[in-house]
Amino acid sequence: MEISVKTGGGKYAITVERGALLRAGEIFGLKRRAFIVTDSGVPRKYPEAVAAQCESAYIFTLPQGEAHKNAEGLLAALSRMAEEGFTRKDCVIACGGGVPGDLAGFAAATYMRGIDFYNIPTTLLSQVDSSIGGKTAVDLDGYKNIIGAYHQPKGVIIDGDALETLPGRQLNAGLCEALKMAVTHDPELFEIFEKGDPAARIDEITVRALKIKKSVVEKDERESGLRRVLNFRHTLGHAFERESGFELLHGECVALGMIPMCSDTVWDRLYPILEKLKVPLREYNSFAEKDLKGALTRDKKAEGGYINAVFAPGIGQFEFKKLTADEIVSLYERRRGI
Repeated sequence: MEISVKTGGGKYAITVERGALLRAGEIFGLKRRAFIVTDSGVPRKYPEAVAAQCESAYIFTLPQGEAHKNAEGLLAALSRMAEEGFTRKDCVIACGGGVPGDLAGFAAATYMRGIDFYNIPTTLLSQVDSSIGGKTAVDLDGYKNIIGAYHQPKGVIIDGDALETLPGRQLNAGLCEALKMAVTHDPELFEIFEKGDPAARIDEITVRALKIKKSVVEKDERESGLRRVLNFRHTLGHAFERESGFELLHGECVALGMIPMCSDTVWDRLYPILEKLKVPLREYNSFAEKDLKGALTRDKKAEGGYINAVFAPGIGQFEFKKLTADEIVSLYERRRGI
């Protein structure tokens, strides 16, 4: 199936189809030169299959892990593009998870003031979240996504077959990202997580999550209002990720970040799902109050001493709240001990 996303600069298509990665040349029209960004954790067969469909291609491989999504990695990619003689007529393709996707998008946004970018996410988390919306960024001094740009892709391929090589922990982390969208927007999607094995309904979950994000992004492309709802769980989630030294996966921190930002009614239904998804709940108790407060005060969502946070009062509901770092830490503390 094809999902069309309309943005201020036009529109692009998300192709959701098993086996579509092997048709990337046809779908994207890759009779051009491509700079393919991947990482060492992505099975080599995926970027090589994409490269084989391009007129010519260079595969740039980052070391695996969030620690390498930084200014040094970005500059290394840009330097290689310049050395290889890439021009404005060429394109950048991300093939991998959120790390190569974010860095490749930012490289495309900045190289020669912007060239075409295509995204082929190969993890569930990147498929349901960072694959669309145009946010590109890298980390700086341990602070996640603090420098970046909006640069919409020209096309996206979501291939469920790419998930077959994904470890179970990574798959669950991606399901946590989709669960976040269910909590704030879709009671029926939440029930899929609640009543059965969500891994058995990956395709349906992916499409429903993509449609939620498409709807939000189309209404608020640059996060001036509604799009902030996608930050539900990010307020503390990014702090958890940083304080764990990025040992916890992003999706796991997404799940932990939901815990303090929901009502007791939501929490009673959410807790057994997090257990089902094998979220490391004990880690929730391991963060020091002072460290979390320090991370929150430098959150990019902070304005005038307040942080724009998202709270879930019920399933399929959300509220925006302006909270101080102390107030957010207090919400965290009230559920310590799970």
